[in-house]
Amino acid sequence: MADTATVSTPTKAGAEAFRVNGIPRDGKVPEAASVDLKTFDITDPEIWRQEAYWGFFDRMRKEDPVHWTADSPYGQFWSVTTYKDIMTVDTSHGVFSSEGGITVVDQDEDFQLPMFIAMDPPKHDLQRKTVQSIVGPDNLKSFEALIRSRTNEIFDALPTDQPFDWVDKVSIELTTMMLATLFDFPFEDRRKLTRWSDVATGRNNPDIVTSEEQWRGELMECLGYFTRLWNDRVNAPESKGDLISMLAHGEHTKNMTPQEYLGNLLLLIVGGNDTTRNSMTGGVWAMHQWPEQMAKLKADHSLIPSAVSEIIRWQTPLAHMRRTALADYELHGKQIRKGDKVLMWYASGNRDETQYSNPEVLWIERPMVRRHLSFGFGIHRCVGNRLAELQLQVLWEEILKRFDRIEVLGEPERLPNSFVKGYTKMMVKVTPKT
Repeated sequence: MADTATVSTPTKAGAEAFRVNGIPRDGKVPEAASVDLKTFDITDPEIWRQEAYWGFFDRMRKEDPVHWTADSPYGQFWSVTTYKDIMTVDTSHGVFSSEGGITVVDQDEDFQLPMFIAMDPPKHDLQRKTVQSIVGPDNLKSFEALIRSRTNEIFDALPTDQPFDWVDKVSIELTTMMLATLFDFPFEDRRKLTRWSDVATGRNNPDIVTSEEQWRGELMECLGYFTRLWNDRVNAPESKGDLISMLAHGEHTKNMTPQEYLGNLLLLIVGGNDTTRNSMTGGVWAMHQWPEQMAKLKADHSLIPSAVSEIIRWQTPLAHMRRTALADYELHGKQIRKGDKVLMWYASGNRDETQYSNPEVLWIERPMVRRHLSFGFGIHRCVGNRLAELQLQVLWEEILKRFDRIEVLGEPERLPNSFVKGYTKMMVKVTPKT
């Protein structure tokens, strides 16, 4: 369950509103070397659908590591692209605030969704503390057996030597089951959680959201469903230990407005769904591209914890986080002004050549790999990072026990999203061990 949040975008729905670089859907993204960075917008969804951003980030880190975008659908913003500069911003919450949102997009004035990741201390600390015990050490121990049982149940049902979609059959199902457990959510309705997560972050994806009315309507459906669950839990004599009960009985959350409740729900849903599920898919895709790393893992299962951290670094499931400057601040020779948006591009920082040797390569024995940026640093470091690592560790333990091979049958399909860096489909075939 990552410490993350939903996004808000301009009223016009659909990718047409975001073709700021003139790239039609499935059109050719220009080579990074041929582009004037001053007028190029890295948030263009087509760049992310085609995974065509690496060359642009390479140029930014080398030529303009604190880069100013003067014109975009989201207004003006700074892009911070090197590991060290990202760490500076991420750990300086007294200068760089989360108030107002943690994505490039400002929330709509008439549809605010407050959430604790988009708050500064002390309110952030108090609301975060209300729910963080659910991923504490004692609960993680009890979750492990449940995660393993469900992983085996899903693997038992997979077809062998026949194509299927790993995203849908494995990644989404495993993470949605875990989310349902954390919320004590009706298990038969668990795919609603997946849908609400996709809608919350999908306003520039016409395959998911077709209008502003639909977007708000589905989120209000989410609020209505969870309000019924809240009413059941708040009248119980004490918290049952699930996230809804924690919020309903928590001293600093029990009097939230409906919009703040919805905001925190979406924070927990998106964090617990999109981030882990995309690392579950990204890891299989990475191992397919570097089969020698898979061979090492097969030969030495003690490398699984390191491999999990490397997969999370390599995938970087949340591409950016935003802060807003509380005061003028000089960074890497650039003068950031009070009120400016500052985007920390974790995806770029995790590929910084000054921090990592051959950063584009999956290397499961990479030294100091847990220092990756994917969970963030400072007060907003992912609250559920240990649970995410546990889910991935169990996944790979069971993969190695059960399958001789996972064959990826083609390039995965990706989200057109500069915030959630993820996959919509990846066809595979699995060959069981004999």
